[in-house]
Amino acid sequence: METVSSWKSFGGTLSVHEHDSAVCHCPMQFAVYTPPAANDDTRLPVIWYLSGLTCNWSNVMEKSGLQRIAARLGVMVVAPDTSPRGDDVPNDDAYDLGQGAGFYLSASQSPWSTHYHMDRYIVDELSELVFSQFPSADPQRQGIMGHSMGGHGALTLHLKHPETYRSVSALSPITAPMQVPWGEKAFTAYLGEDRSQWADYDACELVGKRPSKAQILIDTGDADPFLDEQLRPQLFIDACKDADQALNYRMQNGYDHSYWFIASVIEDHLEHHCSVLGG
Repeated sequence: METVSSWKSFGGTLSVHEHDSAVCHCPMQFAVYTPPAANDDTRLPVIWYLSGLTCNWSNVMEKSGLQRIAARLGVMVVAPDTSPRGDDVPNDDAYDLGQGAGFYLSASQSPWSTHYHMDRYIVDELSELVFSQFPSADPQRQGIMGHSMGGHGALTLHLKHPETYRSVSALSPITAPMQVPWGEKAFTAYLGEDRSQWADYDACELVGKRPSKAQILIDTGDADPFLDEQLRPQLFIDACKDADQALNYRMQNGYDHSYWFIASVIEDHLEHHCSVLGG
């Protein structure tokens, strides 16, 4: 692991790292905010933040203002990239497929199947790297959250690994990718035409089969331009109700899909995670 950049922020450290991924078969970058409470004798909760389409680690670290909050709460925040990247990694001209649009799944279709394994990368490879290189990170206290495509990733990874990601939240998430254009396009490309293979990456399907014991927190703005076509929150609300899944889905008046919205509610989300994980 190579440290690419490092800055002091609110008494802690924001650092960016690069390593060669054996899962994605390319170099990968990720960022970590380590709060001032970190030391050799202290184990701190770790919150994974998964970003949305076109994003990488920098969006949340530069636009959300999370460092001030994480420093106060005493939590580490890890921001992976959203996909494999590089000249040898398959891509698409559209913003919603290929590099920057990994959808937190393991692709089975050519040409994506060699590199696009973002779920395995985060759950297995990057997790092992973080906990080996950051001694303050507590593997017993992990939470996961994300925005848009990253909200989809956070919900599905939590529902598949509730013992690992004990707390979960999402911002403007794609909760029913099998029923919206973004998800249908990506799943067809990455997973093929057989829709039965898609269900393992759809939060509505997963919560119906394996609801978790966690309280899920979700915020979406009612002025979000993607609300009716791509997000369709009522589908997930109904699925959680049918499955007796604890859910706090808040529709925020006047907010859109941007990081102005995320910056407005991220404190609530980090506090939600700390209410479960401690700080």
